[in-house]
Amino acid sequence: MAGLREGFKLGLKGVSDKTRCTRDEPGGSMPMLGVDSIGQLKCIYANARSMGNKQEEQEAILRQDRCYSVAIMETWWDDSHDWSAAVDGYKLFRSDRQGGRRGGVALYVRECLDCTELHNCDDKVECLWVRMRGKADKADIVLGVCYRPPDWDEETDESFYKRLAVFSESCALVLVGDFNFPDVCWKYDTGESKQSRRFLECVEDNFLTQPVGEPTRGGALLDLLFMSREGLLGGVMVGGRLGLSDHEMIEFSILGEARKGVSKTTAMDFRRANFGLFEALVERVPWEMVRAKGSRRDGHSLRRKS
Repeated sequence: MAGLREGFKLGLKGVSDKTRCTRDEPGGSMPMLGVDSIGQLKCIYANARSMGNKQEEQEAILRQDRCYSVAIMETWWDDSHDWSAAVDGYKLFRSDRQGGRRGGVALYVRECLDCTELHNCDDKVECLWVRMRGKADKADIVLGVCYRPPDWDEETDESFYKRLAVFSESCALVLVGDFNFPDVCWKYDTGESKQSRRFLECVEDNFLTQPVGEPTRGGALLDLLFMSREGLLGGVMVGGRLGLSDHEMIEFSILGEARKGVSKTTAMDFRRANFGLFEALVERVPWEMVRAKGSRRDGHSLRRKS
């Protein structure tokens, strides 16, 4: 695992790079295995492109790197893999592709964590949503994992966006997955295709931040990580691969220390805004008269100064 850790490269974009110490590091210690709520949770994401011969390596990552959660894309599992997918000490959530080969997503979470799978309304959408319970005075966190194949149509995209909007409103959200938008430029938040631009619009509408800045497959940034509030993630690193997969892995930590109801500052919830009404009101403003009055006022001010 030391070799894997050395393979990770920093891929930061506005996210802290501080990671938890381990027992092998000066001043470090093993994380407590008895915790049952969110503290600082080390997680790893990998696109396996078939877990067929990678199960032992994946278990080694869980054990040696002491991860609280591992998200796997493209498991290529079906019902015949029920006996081989389980790992002692971890809960397994999985969503296999229905009526086809390949695809599929899985999420391993330590049994000591209090978590519950949330219902996914659309079987065509390859994703999982798991609520991780916080302590009494801490907010819950929803961890979502999604594999979006390149041939998803706009209808399937919209179905996913609706679920995303629901979970992003309810509590803190972390979302990770392979979204297959190679034409998106995350530096300038631009996309070439209609579906890419709609995806960016959804990200903006849900106030999500994407901290990964390095390519994850060849020269493309396909595997993405999102958070719904600043400071929710730390230690984001890109590098290393699961077996012979051609996707880089992503390591990150969920920092579950956000308190519920701490801030006394009143803030507008733009998710609840009626933008249709706002646009209608703006269109009713006589802009020609407003501009004319502004021009006359500016001219009067200039004459007074002269």
